[in-house]
Amino acid sequence: MNKRYIDIINVISLRGPNIWTYRPVLEAWVDIGDLEDAPSNTIPGFYERLTAWLPGLIEHRCGIGERGGFLLRLKEGTWPGHILEHVTIELQNLAGMQTGFGKARETSKRGVYKVVVRSRNEQVSRTALYAARDLVMAAIDDQPVDVAAVVDKLRDMVDSLCLGPSTACIVDAAADRRIPSMRLNDGNLVQLGYGARQRRIWTAETDKTPAIAESISSDKDLTKRLLSSCGVPVPEGRIVKSPEDAWEAAQDIGTPVVVKPSDANHGRGVSMDLNTRQEVEAAWKLAEEEGSDVIVERFVRGDEHRLLIVGGKLAAATKGEIATVTGDGVSNITQLIDSQLNTDPRRGEHEDFPLSLITYEEDPTVLLVLERQGLGPDSVPPQGKVVLIQSRGNLAFDCTDDVHPEVAAAAALAARIVGLDIAGVDLVTQDISRPLEEQGGAIVEVNAGPGLLMHLKPASGKPRPVGRAIVDHLFGEQDSGRIPVVGVAGSHGTTLVARLVGRLLHLHGLYVGVACGDGLYVNERRIEQGDCANWQSGNRILMNRAVEAGVFENACRTILADGLAYDRCQVGVVTGIDPAGLVPDFYVDDVEKLVNVVRTQVDVVLPDGVAVLNAGDDRVVELASLCDGDVLFFGLQADLPRLQAHRQQDGRSVYVRDGQLIMAVGAEESAICRMADIPMAAGGVNGERHAAILAAVGAAWALGLPADLIRTGLETFDNGLAAAK
Repeated sequence: MNKRYIDIINVISLRGPNIWTYRPVLEAWVDIGDLEDAPSNTIPGFYERLTAWLPGLIEHRCGIGERGGFLLRLKEGTWPGHILEHVTIELQNLAGMQTGFGKARETSKRGVYKVVVRSRNEQVSRTALYAARDLVMAAIDDQPVDVAAVVDKLRDMVDSLCLGPSTACIVDAAADRRIPSMRLNDGNLVQLGYGARQRRIWTAETDKTPAIAESISSDKDLTKRLLSSCGVPVPEGRIVKSPEDAWEAAQDIGTPVVVKPSDANHGRGVSMDLNTRQEVEAAWKLAEEEGSDVIVERFVRGDEHRLLIVGGKLAAATKGEIATVTGDGVSNITQLIDSQLNTDPRRGEHEDFPLSLITYEEDPTVLLVLERQGLGPDSVPPQGKVVLIQSRGNLAFDCTDDVHPEVAAAAALAARIVGLDIAGVDLVTQDISRPLEEQGGAIVEVNAGPGLLMHLKPASGKPRPVGRAIVDHLFGEQDSGRIPVVGVAGSHGTTLVARLVGRLLHLHGLYVGVACGDGLYVNERRIEQGDCANWQSGNRILMNRAVEAGVFENACRTILADGLAYDRCQVGVVTGIDPAGLVPDFYVDDVEKLVNVVRTQVDVVLPDGVAVLNAGDDRVVELASLCDGDVLFFGLQADLPRLQAHRQQDGRSVYVRDGQLIMAVGAEESAICRMADIPMAAGGVNGERHAAILAAVGAAWALGLPADLIRTGLETFDNGLAAAK
């Protein structure tokens, strides 16, 4: 009897660069059983069912490289592993977690495939993978499936588990500048850069945002007093303690007035253009429910604007618009809001919509606005009557190019007075292209952690590169946020190379972290024993704000199980590739596959970095052409063919001649020391240990360490540590 199934037998989250790509991926080991004998073109109706459920599959170019490429493969006949890859990708895309990368490769076991998809969040990708398996089986067995429900579940997961759009735009901008990033919690706390060069963001707040400034901005009355004392135009007003006090303040200021919470967010509890005692006292009750104190201040006529100030400069600006409905003589106000406003495709419940849905629960001031017009939610306006729903808000209409320089300067000054490096400055004015003083405009709020979506996806106008503005604020033009990173891979001597490179960098005056096979070291102090050549230990080093350089040993099993801890490295060392070092439990059961694992270390060398390769190992030598940076060869003999050819091209090399350790650039040689003077190399010839010493010297040289320091490090390295392998 045929066994038609797709069994996911293992799922691995590769959180760093891996054998597939530079990015994190989910790798699933999939057993398709007897479906190995049933490609897609042999299953009646399969193509029609799958494409009806997922019409977006037409956009998958697949290996053909053109629109509809994957569908062509489906028609011609392809296998469930490959189909599972594309369906998982499409489900992630439909959920809002965009990706296009995937692979499906056979293993040496019949019917078992490795299916790989780009993963921006492991939980979402896992759920999408299993949902894709069920969907593909439903298409095979001609069973119904609720695709919309699957996508809704995934979309909810994306909303709750993935970075918010404001944080994501900053991370994407950092990636465009080749600045690495690390998510530090389940929320929006993200590290940009590594070690001592890192910066941290939390949505639109940074490690440059003072806590005192944030506290000041949350106190609207204090903010206004500080701004006023420095000559920034603000509306007069004061804190009030009761509805009666609110009306007294309104009379002192002169109507119309605004009543709002002292720590208002997103306009909640804010009522404007109030003229009567009844309106003011009703507004006080709304505001009192939202904040700790209530403020009454002069109503400034004009449109509300939000200016985003980053590092003292205007990065973007949006304008608010009133919201109205027009009566049809039949529908009540609530129905008109739903049919005329909430049907706008720019409005939605999720934060990636530029405009919010209008509900009485979300914005109870709508009820007050209606009451002032003699209306309520159930009122039916006559045909053609325009009804005001929101007098301000909807800050989603870009006006960056219209902002007058003096207005931008006033907003920047306001942010500086409060002390915020990134601020959303709210102001009201009739014409943003004219100075505030000319028209009685005023700054009404200065907000910490401003939302960025209104600038990324404005309801109208150009999107603004606010993420890039924040990244440029945190990192100078030539600052990549990187510390020197050395990765060491290979079949032998890797722990010794890592320890020795760490020692040499320490002598160079750097605070060094080393994650290797005999422990985790920080500044030459072992803080954890045992095998720490893994992703978790490497991640700890990169998160450490004291670390100025990192050295990472990468075993083949670690690369296969976790991926690399870092995205790119300055120096990548490969000591050798031993055919006896296969990893069959990961289906790495021949030398070619083993080479593909080790090449990961060479693939991630930066364009201005160096690969340090063993010239005595032909398999390692072949990796040189894959390096984006330079290559430095090392070898136990000076007459190795590849080493000699490299020298003829004026390349750098390290080798031993007549007992001397030599560093050479082309034909120019420099003797560092005698191998016999290196304690860990003494006691007879040990090929692997000598090769490890040469590899470490090559890495140190590639990092720019001087020859005298390298000599001192070799001759003083603690001989008790020489047992490292």
